[in-house]
Amino acid sequence: MTVAVLLLGVPMGVFGALMVNEASMANLELRTQSVSRSVEARLATGSDIDEAMLERWVDDGDIPVWMRVTSPTGRVVEVGEPIEGRTTYRNQYTASGAHVSLHIASSRLFWQGAQVVILVVLASLIAVGTAALVASWQARRLAAPLVFLAASAEQVGAGQARPQFEPSGVEEIDLVAAELNRTGDRMASRLVAERQFAANASHQLRTPLTALSMRLEEIQLLSDDEAVREEARISLEQLERLVRVVDDLLAASRSRDGGTTQPLPLDEVFDQQEDEWEGSFRRAGRQLIFENDDDLAVLVTPGAIAQVLSTLLENSLKYGEGTTSVRARPSKPGAESGVVIEVADEGPGVSDDLAPRIFDRHVTSGKGSGLGLSLARDLIAADGGRLDLAQRRPPVFNVFLNAVPKRLDPEEVLPAGSVVVVGRRRRRR
Repeated sequence: MTVAVLLLGVPMGVFGALMVNEASMANLELRTQSVSRSVEARLATGSDIDEAMLERWVDDGDIPVWMRVTSPTGRVVEVGEPIEGRTTYRNQYTASGAHVSLHIASSRLFWQGAQVVILVVLASLIAVGTAALVASWQARRLAAPLVFLAASAEQVGAGQARPQFEPSGVEEIDLVAAELNRTGDRMASRLVAERQFAANASHQLRTPLTALSMRLEEIQLLSDDEAVREEARISLEQLERLVRVVDDLLAASRSRDGGTTQPLPLDEVFDQQEDEWEGSFRRAGRQLIFENDDDLAVLVTPGAIAQVLSTLLENSLKYGEGTTSVRARPSKPGAESGVVIEVADEGPGVSDDLAPRIFDRHVTSGKGSGLGLSLARDLIAADGGRLDLAQRRPPVFNVFLNAVPKRLDPEEVLPAGSVVVVGRRRRRR
């Protein structure tokens, strides 16, 4: 549309200005001829040429003129306001030798042409603006079914077997939506089987672990041997750690089914983590700082982000030194697509031989199980994020998460429900 306006509007403006100028010059030529005939008629009858006789031609047109008539005897009659600056004029001599000269201001002539150009430019801008509005409306009307379809596909991938589909009126899109419906039906049976297996596994694992825990507690209470009680205590600690690992593994397995992400203000997460860990850091003589200056919110599973931050803070407390800081910022300046949470301290950091394998299972620099960071990375990945070691010394861990755009109003795009991620956009289903 813009190209068409330029191709048509520019020549139209130029030709319009030229035509207006030619029309003004033609009018000036006609007035000169008319004055000449009238002057010649007066001279033929012996009448005098005076200002009253010439007044009617001064304002006879779009542009006022200044007129000068010189009779054959040399008498000069001037009519109209004198023009300052450059003028455009027409001269003509009558049969009896009188000289008629009509002048118009060149600036007035130029301004008439400029008015035409301005009108054409304004009309072109209005046409472009109207076309842009119509195109934007049409694009939104056509894109809306695709947004619904993409969100529905995300819902199927996130574990919702029967997402909400709305007929779009576009045959091809409705065919794809119907196929997604059938795919959701096929996935439903698989999800039921997987979740049933997870529930059974949880029950089968917890029952013997609970019995073993009770047995060890009994041995610790009844035994008179200090060494036996100490071994029982150590075994209980290891058992509790094993129970937590089992819970984390099951949580990670369930989170991969998706459908658990929701908009979550980071201030809430930071407040909860501060309440949980501030006392431990204070007893260790260290400071813990949380910063979220932009009041950022993310799309994440609440339990997952809490577990990840707890793992990082626990590692910082065990192996780090000095002040531990947790800061949230946009992943790129001015961007709304992502949020980075930086967890850093002033400790010696991660050794060069451990850094490439720090997120591998059973890799640890201390007495831990080596599963904490691996599980943390899996939990973040299940929500579409990423956990990286950004700096080795001093250590800085970055947690990349999907942000909730401030300009997005999901209620206008998708039906109510849990939040899902569609490509680089965030939509609600």
